[in-house]
Amino acid sequence: MNVRELYDRIDDRIPEELRESWDNDGLMCCPDETREVSRVLISLDVTEEIVDYAIDNGFDLIVSHHPLIFKPVGAVVPTDHVARKLIKLIGAGVSVMSFHTRADKVKGGVNDLLARRLGLLDVEDFGEDGLGRIGHLECETSLEEFGERVKTALGIDKLIASDAYNPVYTVALVGGDGKGYVRSAVESGADTYLSGRIGYNVMEEASEMGINLIEAGHYATEFPVTGFFKSLIGKIEPKIVTEIVGSYMLRVL
Repeated sequence: MNVRELYDRIDDRIPEELRESWDNDGLMCCPDETREVSRVLISLDVTEEIVDYAIDNGFDLIVSHHPLIFKPVGAVVPTDHVARKLIKLIGAGVSVMSFHTRADKVKGGVNDLLARRLGLLDVEDFGEDGLGRIGHLECETSLEEFGERVKTALGIDKLIASDAYNPVYTVALVGGDGKGYVRSAVESGADTYLSGRIGYNVMEEASEMGINLIEAGHYATEFPVTGFFKSLIGKIEPKIVTEIVGSYMLRVL
């Protein structure tokens, strides 16, 4: 199976129609769409470190969640960090395909995976674009206890919570940067809203809006989608070797 054939098969499962209008994803870099794909590296981001790893270890393709190219590239010169990655990839014949907001929306994608990890029941879409998910717990719990559940489910040590003094039962969520969905979560009847990134100015208004807010980290709330990509490629072509690699470069000092 070559690069174009694999992209088309993935696109059948995660169609472009799900992509938000402001987004840019798809086949990001393709030096040769007829290149046979035997090894695929899967990551959340396409950092230069990951590009180097893919080239050094003989991968034909990188599949990522966050787009390799989001804003227009003004010039293909090595002084620009995005262009520098493109130069390396094209020189080595390695392709990149990214599936961003369409992988947030698709059934089984980012937000369904997050809801599943948190043990939500009767999960439904929420938000005008149907990107978020809302469901309920098996029983009411405190914000502190739910926070511990989130940390265990996502493998993190810390999170930020803003307490509206509600018990936690109906939970809305958006993986990644979900600050724009807080109002929709309130309107959807959630007592608690969880996202990767919400921001101080919104978090401080939680009690006034009457909703608990939890910020659990952009990376932690989206990284599980790499397993979704791995499973999908395995179903399309079991002979393709896949490897998931982390790309979390931020540290707490």
